[in-house]
Amino acid sequence: MGLVRTWFRAAVLGGAPSTVHALLTGRDALAATRAAGTLLGAPGVVRGVLAHVGVSAVWTCALAAVDRRRPLGAAGGAVAGAAIAWLDLVVLGRLFPAVRALPRGPQWADHVVFGALVGASLRASRLA
Repeated sequence: MGLVRTWFRAAVLGGAPSTVHALLTGRDALAATRAAGTLLGAPGVVRGVLAHVGVSAVWTCALAAVDRRRPLGAAGGAVAGAAIAWLDLVVLGRLFPAVRALPRGPQWADHVVFGALVGASLRASRLA
């Protein structure tokens, strides 16, 4: 599977945990998207989608670079996703109040799932 496909699938499906959580708890399913918009200056769905597209592409490329030297697979990708969550949500997220206000667990789950999907996809590409 190509890197663009890997990125697209992980970027779309990686948001499933927080979306499902929002729907089950009656929260706004687009809150995380709007919060991501603050990375580009102001909350909003369009800005949030653009920010998410860019950030996901950067992390997909970073994980692909790591995977070339040390194959990740789904488990390694999940660990990498947790590390990305720490950087995105704890270190950088505190600079963005809208990101900081999001429920933590679902956001961490999104990152772990994203990493696992990237790692699994990169592994599948190697084996194809």
